[in-house]
Amino acid sequence: MKTILVFGAGKSATVLIDYLKTVCIEHNWKLIIADNNLELAQSKAGDHPNIQAVAVNATDADERSMLIEAASLVISLLPPALHIYVARDCVAIGRSLLTASYVDAAIKNLEAEINSKELLFLCEMGLDPGIDHMSAMQLIDNIHSKGGTITSFLSHCGGLVAPESDNNPWHYKISWNPRNVVLAGKAGAVYKEEGTIRQKQYSDMFNNCSTLHIKGLPLLAWYPNRDSLSYIPLYHLETASTFIRTTLRYADFCLGWDALIELGITDENDKDLVSMCRTYEEWFQSKLKAAGINGETLLEWLHRQYGTEKASYIQQQLAFLELDRSEIIPTQVTCSADLLQYCLEQKLVLHPTDKDLVVMMHEIEYTLNEQHHKIQSSLIVKGNDHLHTAMAQTVGLPLGIAARLILEEKIKIKGLHIPTASAIYEPVLHELKQLGITFQETETIAGHSS
Repeated sequence: MKTILVFGAGKSATVLIDYLKTVCIEHNWKLIIADNNLELAQSKAGDHPNIQAVAVNATDADERSMLIEAASLVISLLPPALHIYVARDCVAIGRSLLTASYVDAAIKNLEAEINSKELLFLCEMGLDPGIDHMSAMQLIDNIHSKGGTITSFLSHCGGLVAPESDNNPWHYKISWNPRNVVLAGKAGAVYKEEGTIRQKQYSDMFNNCSTLHIKGLPLLAWYPNRDSLSYIPLYHLETASTFIRTTLRYADFCLGWDALIELGITDENDKDLVSMCRTYEEWFQSKLKAAGINGETLLEWLHRQYGTEKASYIQQQLAFLELDRSEIIPTQVTCSADLLQYCLEQKLVLHPTDKDLVVMMHEIEYTLNEQHHKIQSSLIVKGNDHLHTAMAQTVGLPLGIAARLILEEKIKIKGLHIPTASAIYEPVLHELKQLGITFQETETIAGHSS
């Protein structure tokens, strides 16, 4: 019996597991859901003889290898730092692996062994990265097949809160790993704009973000996402003078997050300061002093930094998070980023009836037959509730579809890949369309639209 093993049963796994349960029952395959929280895994597994929930310590080599030995194919939704443990076991045992995470240096170092054993390691197979790669490459390959030359490429994506569930001054609720929300942008960004390589440091990431208008949505803002340059050769876009991959937020979010950075609230390296504080209030006041706010109020400092109108709004955002609450700091907290995460998880939580929103847009400019073309291709997916979120759909379904196609031998490619090859993206995008995840495309040609 073919067996799919899924490591991780958290926020992003719900829709993936539901999809795989249906597939495994239809094909008489087995699905194993492994998580350190057995109760959570059991709640996702339900009651069917083909579906099994097991407890696993992902850092325990014996527990991992025993499960991988029993699998035909492995999917890892573990935190990115743990993927390498699963990956090494998959190479040693001879199992193909799917993840939604970026290809890092540790995974890249396994490429020769992956190739020699004729395995498929398919990474970046979620939403962003994932659906962004596949949908972009379908557009790019089509333009190139017509003889077009792409001059500009921007790809935007964000997990947002749906407008009807937007009821806080941050205009944001957490639909994925909260730690990733806290750390977003910390690595800085490098990208290509109008022929110039540009770098952006974390301290400037959320300051004066560019905006984007999508019909039916509030004003969106974007900031560049990590290393765009590494994708230029993978997308075959060496001719493009602009190449930027971005993250989307509602505009007010970026304003408030910039203030958090300026105040040092996202700091991971202030353990000594945090250790000397007993309550959140003590910590927050210490951060204000460390940021140089002495002899003036926070509002006065905000006025000086952002101007009168923006200062009042940012004060509302900070007050909403209750960073200066009188609570005792939990013992497991070690730095400001931990404290911020704790507050975000309480104040920006998706409630049971809340809906999230995934928004993606590609903006591509190209020349063909001496005419200038611009394509805008957009995807908007709304979640059903706090469990069956748009984020869970768009992260989980590409992984599930790819797993099914691999076991059905409809995807036969081998090696270490992200989904930029047509042999991967064509069948997966086709299936996503059948499930309602589809792009709307408009094209402007020398002043008229089509």
